[in-house]
Amino acid sequence: MLGETLSKRGVRVLTGLGKYFRNIDKNRNGFLSQADFKEALKVFHLEIPEGDFESLWLILDDSKSDKVDYGEFTRAVFGEMNEYRKSFVRKVSFAYMKLDFSKTGSVPMVVIRKCYCAK
Repeated sequence: MLGETLSKRGVRVLTGLGKYFRNIDKNRNGFLSQADFKEALKVFHLEIPEGDFESLWLILDDSKSDKVDYGEFTRAVFGEMNEYRKSFVRKVSFAYMKLDFSKTGSVPMVVIRKCYCAK
C-alpha cells in the first residue's frame, strides 16, 4: 500500500514537473537554466542540499552549457522508450501532422470533429 502510494505520488510529481518545465520554457527551446531547475525542484518540494544539487547539475549538464536539455532529463528519469511506444508515438505524430493543416502546433476542436468519427 505504501509503495503504491509513493509510486502514484512519484508519477504525479514527474507529470507535474513536465508541465511546469514546459510552462517556464518561454522560448520553447527545450532547455532549462540552473535557476529554473532549482526553482522547479522547490515548487515540487524536492529540495536537496546545495552540494547534492551541484553534483546533480554536473551530471545533468554534461555539455557544460549551463542549461539542461529537458528531453535528456526525462530520458534519464524514465529511460528510453521501447519499440512499441516509439511506433505508437510515430503514428500519433503522423496523425497530428495531418490534422494540423495550418502548422500552428494546435488543432481546433472543429477540425477534429470534421476529420474524426467515433462510429
